[in-house]
Amino acid sequence: MSRLLLFVVAVLLVAGLPAEIALAQNGAPAFDVEQASRAYIDSLQGADLEKSNAYFEGGYWLILWGALIGVLVDFAILQSRLSARFRDWAERVTSKKWLQPGLYALPYVIAGFLFTLPWTIYTGFFRERQYGLMSQDFGGWFGEQVIGLVISLIVFPLLLMAIFAVIRRAPKSWWIWGTGVIAGFLFIGLLLGPVFISPLFNDYSEMADGPLRDRIVAMAAKYDIPGDHIYVFDQSRQHKRISANVSGIGPTIRISLNDNLLERTGPDEVAAVMGHEMGHYVLGHTWRTVLILALIVAVGLFIVARLAPRLIDRHGDRWGVRSIADPAAIPLLSLILTIYFFAATPAINSLIRINESEADRFGLNAAREPDGFAKVAMRLSEYRKIEPGPVEEMLFFDHPSGATRVRMAMQWKADHVKNPAIVAPGKLEKE
Repeated sequence: MSRLLLFVVAVLLVAGLPAEIALAQNGAPAFDVEQASRAYIDSLQGADLEKSNAYFEGGYWLILWGALIGVLVDFAILQSRLSARFRDWAERVTSKKWLQPGLYALPYVIAGFLFTLPWTIYTGFFRERQYGLMSQDFGGWFGEQVIGLVISLIVFPLLLMAIFAVIRRAPKSWWIWGTGVIAGFLFIGLLLGPVFISPLFNDYSEMADGPLRDRIVAMAAKYDIPGDHIYVFDQSRQHKRISANVSGIGPTIRISLNDNLLERTGPDEVAAVMGHEMGHYVLGHTWRTVLILALIVAVGLFIVARLAPRLIDRHGDRWGVRSIADPAAIPLLSLILTIYFFAATPAINSLIRINESEADRFGLNAAREPDGFAKVAMRLSEYRKIEPGPVEEMLFFDHPSGATRVRMAMQWKADHVKNPAIVAPGKLEKE
């Protein structure tokens, strides 16, 4: 069940500044899209290419092992009757049925945090440090994990109280109403996240006046995006990835970009990134994503509603679980959903990847910086495999691969730029 919170998804891009050498001069052969694309793609070679591929391909296994660990932890909590003890404690504290799931959630969340902590430390800290993607020391990183735990201890009890309220009131159709509850929590998270959650992890300040800010404001105004405030946040203290976003809903809408984007790239790349992010807003991807994810969640809850009662009938006495309306059943619900979401990973990745591809096309038209966009795409090579096979990209990529994005940019360049020249990028990093 707790895995549902992972669907509040922020969209991140990375960017870089290669040196440019114009290869096509007056009288040179006509612009060739594939040759222009290969000039970028083939600039990633040797140890850097091997490191990128190893990091990203290792992540394929992390999806599997992460799901297995989640299943094992929930099963252990059930089988040891620890879940029943959490329920008994909640019932001793209060006789109010509506409050008991919220109280149950407190020890359940803490137990899950502690049981998975070794895995979290390896995947979230040591592995990131191993590949040179982490800027924090362990103390800073762990402090943010504690902040995340505190947020979970506030949000997850509220979510469980709402879910179990609909289970009690509509025992046969609860999965339908439960889907609505989860969609509501996603909406609230999108509304409040930029104002109350993001500042817990980073400091936000107004972007300094200047030509680059003026360009971003002009792009936003063209598409009726509120641009009175443009924020820069200090994500370099955590890692060197580049990101930006147009986040929030209604009164909380804001344009934000991290300091890495400003410090490691040029104006053409910043414009390309911001055009992409504005595309998500203009194309309504937030609402589309919430709707489709709600449908995916609905299928998961339907499966839970059919499987969980049967499993409780068979094993409930051993686990100390009375019914699906019993808070002690929460690990069982979570276990089933973990397996379901693991199986649904390709579908979820494809949903996100389609949105990202649409935003890419929008960003190219908005910023009109195809080479800046190609540089941004190559920056993904720091932590994302640059040229996967088509099946690999479909299964494991929640964004188009760098090679796919470079080819899109070069095709746009061929279609929209007069007398386009092939550019050979040099070293991506801007020191």
